[in-house]
Amino acid sequence: MTTTQHPPQHAPRPPAPPEHDSDAVQWTTTVTPAVAAVTTLCASTALSGVIDGVRWLGYAGVAIIVVAAVGMGLRAMRTPTAVVGLAQLFALLCLLIALFTNEGVVGILPGPDAIGALGEVLGQSVEAVRVGVPPVGATAPVLCLVVIAIGLVAVLVDTLAVSAGAPAACGLVLLCVYAVPASLSDELLPWWSFVLGAISFAGLLAVDGTHRHHLWRNRPAMPATGRGLGAPVAVVASALALGLVAGLTATGIGTVGGFPGGGGGGGGGGLALKPFTALRGMLDQGSNVELFRVRGLGNESRYLRAMTLPRFDRNGGWTAADALSDAVPADGDLPNGLGDDGGGAVTRIEIEPVNSQDLWAPVYGIPRRLSDLPPDMYYDQNGGMVYSRSPRKLDRYVEDADLGQPAAQDLRSAGTRPPEGLDPVYLGAEGIDPEVVDLARQLTADQPTTFDKALALQEYFDPVNGFKYQTQTGTSSDEDALEEFLFRSKVGFCEQYASAMGVLARAAGIPSRVAIGYTAGFVSGDYRSITTQDAHAWVEVYFPDQGWVSFDPTPLSDGRGYQPPYVQGDASTGPSTTVTEEEVPGGSTENTPTAQAPETGTADDQRAATPNADGAGFSLPWQVWLALALAALAGGLAALGARAAKARSRTAWRPVAAAAAAAVLAVFFLVSAVSWWLGALVVVLVAAAVPAAVRAWRRREHQQAVAARDTDAAGAAWAELMAESWDRGAETAESDTVRTAARRLVKEHGLDKDGQEALRTVVNSVERSWYGGRADAPELPAAFDEVVRGLRRTAPMDWKSRLLPRSVLKPRRRKQD
Repeated sequence: MTTTQHPPQHAPRPPAPPEHDSDAVQWTTTVTPAVAAVTTLCASTALSGVIDGVRWLGYAGVAIIVVAAVGMGLRAMRTPTAVVGLAQLFALLCLLIALFTNEGVVGILPGPDAIGALGEVLGQSVEAVRVGVPPVGATAPVLCLVVIAIGLVAVLVDTLAVSAGAPAACGLVLLCVYAVPASLSDELLPWWSFVLGAISFAGLLAVDGTHRHHLWRNRPAMPATGRGLGAPVAVVASALALGLVAGLTATGIGTVGGFPGGGGGGGGGGLALKPFTALRGMLDQGSNVELFRVRGLGNESRYLRAMTLPRFDRNGGWTAADALSDAVPADGDLPNGLGDDGGGAVTRIEIEPVNSQDLWAPVYGIPRRLSDLPPDMYYDQNGGMVYSRSPRKLDRYVEDADLGQPAAQDLRSAGTRPPEGLDPVYLGAEGIDPEVVDLARQLTADQPTTFDKALALQEYFDPVNGFKYQTQTGTSSDEDALEEFLFRSKVGFCEQYASAMGVLARAAGIPSRVAIGYTAGFVSGDYRSITTQDAHAWVEVYFPDQGWVSFDPTPLSDGRGYQPPYVQGDASTGPSTTVTEEEVPGGSTENTPTAQAPETGTADDQRAATPNADGAGFSLPWQVWLALALAALAGGLAALGARAAKARSRTAWRPVAAAAAAAVLAVFFLVSAVSWWLGALVVVLVAAAVPAAVRAWRRREHQQAVAARDTDAAGAAWAELMAESWDRGAETAESDTVRTAARRLVKEHGLDKDGQEALRTVVNSVERSWYGGRADAPELPAAFDEVVRGLRRTAPMDWKSRLLPRSVLKPRRRKQD
């Protein structure tokens, strides 16, 4: 009587019928591109961190729909892949012509005039990139950049997911979409944007995996050749390169301000001053970090000027000059600016940057001489600023500054005579709203001199006129922000005050510019400390024979503001009228020129920014300490689990599971120190991966037992094969005989000839081990490996089956008696 009955032989399944190919084409031309489009749209929500409002999302959605629709239509007609990509790019160009120009042929087709008009919009986009501060307004130039960037991303994702059949490579492109706004915005990107992106990308992989699973289940196994590696490598490499190109394009959507004609702002390590060029937003002071230490200033509480903004654009606010052609090396004696006779006493001031990295080297008053600066730093005597072509951390440098100030009578004696030799850019008033012009005329109508006009404009921003200093301000578009602040809300911070007074001065015919820098800071030992809380903006007005003179309309009452003698002696109602403590950033009322450092946050924040500054007082959040303790515990438990596994203990999984739990908690607490919702997201993702991890652990245990030819090697091999079968959807009850289960495995998964031969060997080994008492089976490991490979050839698992294995979530049932 024989106990061996070979499972019935099944010939390989014939090729799929022609209608199967039509189903594949229909899937490729409908489902996959639609899901790819949704994935791109979800990823584009990351731009909400750098663009104000939601209007831009509609433009991005239109670009994605156009790209997807063109691709779906052309692929349905069996158009070559290269032609599909070129057609999508052409459709994107037509969309740009239709949305942002009025010169297109029949409204949408590109022509010479349309291309020229689009070029003008792109030129405005470059200006928006150079001076914009996230979140930027959804102006036409910004929307144009959105359509271009997201449209290119949509073309890449559609090509990779549909034409190349490599949706996983789309992750590289989509990662750039998140990386760019994350690097530009000071705030964390919205958590829901990450959730949408993760879910949609997982959906794209799931749809593609399900599609491939259905196709492969009905196809003969593909021969294994060495040529299969080239295509995936080429696709991934191309995706990486194209993704980087798309990412570089997307950097046009909001920057923190770049230098005219080259190098942009930004860079890692240290804090950089950002120009307050838009009449929107919130002064985000965050933690109070020390930026500069100044020695030699004495009791002078003067402002430290970093840069000046001479140009006013109604759509972009105050911006930097196009070029600094008159710049000279910032080394040694410096030339005099317009209206400066070069006289006056000189004060030597030492400026030590601590955590500042920027294009600018801030200076006081009128710099006469500079020393100890790098050789590629330059001085612009017209703008009164020192700069380099790229951001950097500077060492200590010395300025010989003229801190002299004119008397009110000297300024009044200038009358209203026009300036001679002054760049017309300082008088530019194009595009100012007529309502603003009328206000400027009303305020200055009865003032006889330019000085009196400037004082009248400054006094208009007094709190008695309803103005309120507040860092939390509502957002509005660039076109309406000025009118919103002047006539309706009257709530803002230094950016709004300085920008509005500068515009009123221009409307009144007074040459003016906005200066960006820092207030006086506070005295700390033998130096004056200037921190991020001291960032400030004010107005400078030009007077013949006197040069540029400062006026500060911002009503600061915490001791940081400075009103020069020519204003204190003439202003009937100064803008330093007391306001409530809640209206002052930080709520401090002790930050006078001789006050001590603020008590809240400053010391810790400075040590956090420079952790090696003094080597003492360093502390970590409690979440970090708890995470370190849990990590140590996880390491110890993992070591115990490894020893138990080496000893073939059946309880080895317990310390390993405990170690995994401790590691998850460690990651959670570590991430929660930055953001609690991000920590929660990590826990959710880890929980979703638990079934797959458990399955991987069991698979490894079975494989090790088979490879070591343990006494129960045959049982481990059979348990693993049954788990592999159930993971693929073919359930066998535990009470089924070995041969019954083997026949079911062959039938359900279409096991090929090599796999069937190996399975027959495994069945024989199992029967000898279970029923014959013969545990030794030298041929078992090789046969077991061949069966597993056969299952992977003929019945590859889809994404869902890998992530949620049935053998873990729904163990095989027992037959009822």
